[in-house]
Amino acid sequence: MERMTDTAETDCLFCKIVAGDLPADVVETTERVVAFRDIDPQAPVHVLVVPKEHHGDVSVLAAADPTLLAEVVSVADTVAHDLADGQYRFIFNSGPRAGQSVFHVHGHVIAGTQLGWSPA
Repeated sequence: MERMTDTAETDCLFCKIVAGDLPADVVETTERVVAFRDIDPQAPVHVLVVPKEHHGDVSVLAAADPTLLAEVVSVADTVAHDLADGQYRFIFNSGPRAGQSVFHVHGHVIAGTQLGWSPA
């Protein structure tokens, strides 16, 4: 299976948000990570946590910069505690069949309601 690209794409939606070229409802930011509300929320709290560097998926990020991946997880935890009760689901989709539609790694913080489980 071919890995997602780790180089910035000029048409990458999240690279444009990170650069400030597209608006986003930013809820948390660090030097290397930004978190913003999803435009199509699936729960009362639905925030995307994105490294500012372009990496195609979570496996690419983990191999390239595990410290940055740890920071992404830390920001997700901060967001969940700030916006909800600290109980949350943190989801990475890797590849189109898994539901990834923007090929810049991002985790979904889902919280603010009782979360069920229904495997696909």
